[in-house]
Amino acid sequence: MDKLRAVLSGQDGNTDSTPNIIETVNEASTLSWRTRVRGFAICMGFGILCSILGVCFLFLPKVGMILFIVLYTFGNICSLFSTMFLMGPMKQLKRMFDKTRLVATVVMLVCLVLTLCAAFWWKIFALALLFVILQVIAFTWYGLSYIPFARDAIIKFFSMMGKMCLNCVKN
Repeated sequence: MDKLRAVLSGQDGNTDSTPNIIETVNEASTLSWRTRVRGFAICMGFGILCSILGVCFLFLPKVGMILFIVLYTFGNICSLFSTMFLMGPMKQLKRMFDKTRLVATVVMLVCLVLTLCAAFWWKIFALALLFVILQVIAFTWYGLSYIPFARDAIIKFFSMMGKMCLNCVKN
C-alpha cells in the first residue's frame, strides 16, 4: 500500500534529505492519503450515481432525454475528476495529455462538449445520443490506456472477431 501511495503521489523513491522550498510547500498543502481516497470514492460514486440516474430518466416522456444527457455527461465529468484526487490535478492533466492517450482524451472532451451543445443549443437529440455513445467509447478507450496491454488485447480481440466473421461470410 505504501508503494502505491508513493507512486500516485509522485514520489519515485528519491530520498533527498534536504527538500527544496517547492517540495516543502507542496507537502504542507496536499491532502492526506486518507482524504484523497475518500475524495476519489465520493466523486466516483457521485459520477456513477449520476450516470445510472441518467439512464433511468431516459424513458421519461418529454424531459427524459435532457435529463439523461445532462446527468450522464455530468457523471462522466465527475468520474474523470475523481482520479485527480489520487494523483493530484497537475499530474493527472499531464497524464491525460500523454501521447498514448492524447487522442482518446481529446475525443472524450470534445464529445462531452458536443453532447451538451447538441442537446441545448442545436436541440438535435439524435445527435446528442450519438455523442453520448462516442463519449462511452472514448472514455472506455481512455480508461484502458491506464491498464498495461489492455488496448492491445482489445485490438487483437476485435481483429480476431473480424477474421472469424469474414470466414463465416465466405463459407
